[in-house]
Amino acid sequence: ELNANGKLAFEVNGVNVELTKEDLLIDMTQKCGYVSQENGKMTVVLDTNLSKELIEEGFIRELVSKIQTMRKEAGFEVTDHIQVFVQGNEKIAGLMKDHGTEIKGEVLAEEICEEQMKGYAKEWNINGENVTLGVEKQR
Repeated sequence: ELNANGKLAFEVNGVNVELTKEDLLIDMTQKCGYVSQENGKMTVVLDTNLSKELIEEGFIRELVSKIQTMRKEAGFEVTDHIQVFVQGNEKIAGLMKDHGTEIKGEVLAEEICEEQMKGYAKEWNINGENVTLGVEKQR
């Protein structure tokens, strides 16, 4: 209304009030969970709240990264198929079970085994969750 008519018109206690841009202080503020940027007549607002799905995706990306690092540290070839072991954290084990197909495809794993450890093992802190991961070349 202010941009279209050049003023805001309303009634307060039976009195008509008209305000123009000069009467108002218009400022952009940041709302928690959102980021905004203004450039001329355009404003872009991004939602920075993390959904359960985004948090899980972050965990999966970190797990794949850690497993790939372990493959390299263990001296495996890029084409070697492996077994992955997870121990000591039910949340991480659950995520690996729920997203097993995706993880196995990314790291060339034939199997993800819980609560046992073989091969090259290493402790990790993944997004605040401590876990022991292991990798072993598939024979």
